[in-house]
Amino acid sequence: MGNKSSEIRREEEKASEAARANYKDKKNETTRKNNKLWLWLGVLILIFILLYWLFSIGLFEDASGVINGN
Repeated sequence: MGNKSSEIRREEEKASEAARANYKDKKNETTRKNNKLWLWLGVLILIFILLYWLFSIGLFEDASGVINGN
């Protein structure tokens, strides 16, 4: 009887470790996806700020001929 209960306990521990590892992998994958999304959002915001700044100092306006209604 003691032998069977120890085998059952070992199997439960293996199943528990597998479940924990699976959860950790899924959590890491989700975290990686979120980090990539935030990174790309930051890049897009920086590009928008750069374009706004370039237009505000007139570089693109001069290059595109928008100044003075042309």
